[in-house]
Amino acid sequence: MVAWGKADREDQTRHHLAHHSADVAAVLISLLKIPIFRNKANAAVGRPVSHGEIACLGALAFLHDIGKLATGFQVKGWHRNPGITPRGHVQCGWLWLRQGEASEALGGHAALLAHWADIMLWFRLLFAHHGRPVPDPGESWGLDAFDPAPGYDWKAEEHVMGEALITWFPEIRDHAPPPLTHEFAHFFAGVLALADWVGSDRTAFDFVEKFDPAYWTTALEKARRRLRSIGLDPSSTRLAGVAAWPLLSDHPAPRPAQWAVADVETSERLVILEAETGSGKTEAALWRFARLFEADEVEALYFAVPTRAAARQLQTRVNDALKRMFADPAPEAILAIPGQVLAGEARGHRLPEFRTRWNDTDDARPARWAAEHATRFLAAQIAVGTVDQVMMAGLKVKHAHLRGSSMSRALVVIDEVHASDAWMTEIQRSLVDSHLALGGHAMLMSATLGSVARATWRGEALPSLEMAQATAYPAVWTKNECFTVPDTETGQKTVSIRSQTGWSGSQAAELAVAAAHRGARVLVIRNTVDRARETWCACIEAAPDLVFSLEGVQTLHHSRFAAEDRARLDARVEAVLGAGRDTGGMVIVGTQTLEQSLDIDADFLITDLCPMDVLMQRIGRLHRHARDRPRGFDTPAVAVLCPEYGLDSLTREPENGLGAFGRNTSLSGVYLDVPGLAATLAEIDSTPLWQIPDMNRTLVEKATHPERLDEIARENGWQEYRRRVTGKAIAETQGAEMVILDRAAAFPHQFPDDEVIRTRIGEQGAILTLPEGTIGPFGHPVKTLALPVHWSRGLTGDEEVVVEDDTPLRLSVGEKRFEYGADGLTRVEE
Repeated sequence: MVAWGKADREDQTRHHLAHHSADVAAVLISLLKIPIFRNKANAAVGRPVSHGEIACLGALAFLHDIGKLATGFQVKGWHRNPGITPRGHVQCGWLWLRQGEASEALGGHAALLAHWADIMLWFRLLFAHHGRPVPDPGESWGLDAFDPAPGYDWKAEEHVMGEALITWFPEIRDHAPPPLTHEFAHFFAGVLALADWVGSDRTAFDFVEKFDPAYWTTALEKARRRLRSIGLDPSSTRLAGVAAWPLLSDHPAPRPAQWAVADVETSERLVILEAETGSGKTEAALWRFARLFEADEVEALYFAVPTRAAARQLQTRVNDALKRMFADPAPEAILAIPGQVLAGEARGHRLPEFRTRWNDTDDARPARWAAEHATRFLAAQIAVGTVDQVMMAGLKVKHAHLRGSSMSRALVVIDEVHASDAWMTEIQRSLVDSHLALGGHAMLMSATLGSVARATWRGEALPSLEMAQATAYPAVWTKNECFTVPDTETGQKTVSIRSQTGWSGSQAAELAVAAAHRGARVLVIRNTVDRARETWCACIEAAPDLVFSLEGVQTLHHSRFAAEDRARLDARVEAVLGAGRDTGGMVIVGTQTLEQSLDIDADFLITDLCPMDVLMQRIGRLHRHARDRPRGFDTPAVAVLCPEYGLDSLTREPENGLGAFGRNTSLSGVYLDVPGLAATLAEIDSTPLWQIPDMNRTLVEKATHPERLDEIARENGWQEYRRRVTGKAIAETQGAEMVILDRAAAFPHQFPDDEVIRTRIGEQGAILTLPEGTIGPFGHPVKTLALPVHWSRGLTGDEEVVVEDDTPLRLSVGEKRFEYGADGLTRVEE
């Protein structure tokens, strides 16, 4: 029996271990010969990497599965087990290193590698190819793993591997790998994991069981062809023209913020765009990408947004833009959301053995490879997804190295960067720093960043409140410079704003219905789903004919809808509040899901009190388009709902998403910075007319700068509460440092349990798969429902979902009961 590296249990076919090892080595070498990957390797090493050194890296990659020689692994593919304990091949790799002397291993050719610097660290990198470091299990582990077995001689198979090694990689006689800097160790681990994933695909590397001494040429040819077909080698991708404004839009000229970004040299690695909502930040980012692509600075784009709903919206916009930007065939934008298999306009259905069937063709579409599994999202040429997918490249979680090395060729855009808390910001900052160190490019965008966050990102001292308020806005920042965006006469908006005491559902509904009766399109944004439902019910009771509906069913907008229904809700909201909307009054009630990514234009906004940066986002939903307004709503107007008894009680007990749960340093809540809320309320009460964007900088700094928040804490006797909130932020930053994958530090021996980390960065709870043919409240089929994390305890998502009733839709999952109706998903309490 010969050593196998890949086996198919269904058809009983096998791929020789030397052949699979060659496949992976060929992919790795082919990747490192692609100019942009080669440039990243050079940056990580600190000097150009030679062809001989790349060949030595290929030789190392050839040995990544050397532990599969073990009898304890090979038995997994045998028809009959002669009584041998099955073993994991990575652990067996560590054991193989102790099987005799280097002068005898691999037919004696291992001696050529034994003198290489850091050789044991190289093997630690090799044995991490499944996505995480695997520590040496110790000398007492698997003592029988290499015991002989009838019909299998592992030493003879090792000799075959050795002869293949010296024949296919003769450079190892007089070359060595490049110096193993910390940065290159992390980069190589990621490229190897990527190569293993690509080289393990049977559709590209068909099985050859009998050893073929000439297989290396075949492996190289297959590797190059596969990298081109899946988009990791984009040498055939071309822009449709010069990377100028007409490549992106039919509008006669770009907006000022877009011009300002376009003027930044392509040699600048970090760009921060601060501009008001509606200033065209998305197109500015796409223009930046086109210019960098034209200059051979990047080959890929990852566009990160805070929420899944925002990602779904943006993926459509980006995909449409790509058709214009690139010559046919244009790359497709994939949707980087786990469970949502979407490439361009095509949806995929997962099949066994990592296969996918696409709804627009029966043919294989290799270019959609990255869309078919969440681990590969960052290997896509163009991807739009949530920011947590980027963050997993910067954390000690499985496949972080693969994600980071794949992402190194991309422009990474993080939109709404202000929305991240201290924990997330620290992780993103560390990851972006590592990305820039490899010569990567990043662009951060926000309407309301603030000097605290900006100083963190640029690695500079925090300016005083006075200096911060005097800083230009809108502006484009690089690592060392600030470029002012020119003022525009048509870009100014005067907003009438007032606070309103009382925030019950009935009080909010009374305001909304009164405005809708006067012909206004009213947007009501509540901080919690429960308060949104309460408001929606009160609106239906008062004026059902004025309430937003979908397919004739009155409803509201929040996160607890099936993905299919959420897409319909988004489209319907944009239809009734978009550029081509009809006239007539209407009330649309929702939560934070209405704040961003939707192109909506309301006449009147009713919102709960919230932090200033969030409030500015919500105000951005007002008067986005030039149109005739109902009488009395010529000026954008905002009513901010506040608690009846002031904010002091929120420092003891939370209400409506404001204030904090808990009396220790582990505070939790939605918007828990009460001094920041008080600062926002003070600006509302002192200045009833806001000039947007002229006042943006002042408003944000007065509600977020530490000097101002300390002052408010002293005035209200909230010093202890502020210390607790500040302490929480410091603790989160320190906690982030514990789980950050620092690519400037030594390669770790092992990772911590990553489940807690994944949950912390916003992974959703269990995703329930509904029975085939399940019809949702709007008369359309629905396939899945995502549960909030706190509803998912004890559930994996694999449980059977039973439909108990269909009007409304009542579901049971084990002992848990849920109801899915026009108001979204609710939990039924027993």
